[in-house]
Amino acid sequence: MSRTYISRHPLDDLLPLEPGIRAVDHLDIPRSSAIVSVMAMDGEEASVTAGLAASGVVSIRFTGPGELLAVSQSETPESLHRNLSLLLAETAYIVDQSDGRVVFRLSGPNVRRLLAKGIATDLHPAMFEIGASSNVLCGHISVNLARTGENEFELIVMRSFAVALFDDLKVMGREFDLSAGFSVRV
Repeated sequence: MSRTYISRHPLDDLLPLEPGIRAVDHLDIPRSSAIVSVMAMDGEEASVTAGLAASGVVSIRFTGPGELLAVSQSETPESLHRNLSLLLAETAYIVDQSDGRVVFRLSGPNVRRLLAKGIATDLHPAMFEIGASSNVLCGHISVNLARTGENEFELIVMRSFAVALFDDLKVMGREFDLSAGFSVRV
């Protein structure tokens, strides 16, 4: 017996289909992102990092020694995996994580105060610069946190924890009237 599975975003039942009023502090959730895990072979960390930086189409997130996440909003998961496999052949292992991870984008003037309610990391601009990333706990949930702009952060979480993280962020953002919605495709 064969079954047809329909891919659904884990937050489909929690967010409105149409964008609502966007508050000054906002949680934006892309319906899909291309995310691959890049694991450098022994002694190849520097060349892998240089190769990813030279590609120019990905945002690089540090996850551990010799391990990175490459994130792209402009490529499909298949094309990102293929392109990075060709670019980093013989230097890294590439594994598609797109279906197993969810991206949350927080933006607004109160985003650091909001995140401070659940993350025990110094997010001051001098300590956590634009482009910096780190694996942290947000409450009890492990996330990869990246600073992507002056008042913008991205959290990448395992798909099975997306609803719990969404609930936590909504509670943390209640004081700031945090709005939330799926990204509007342009």
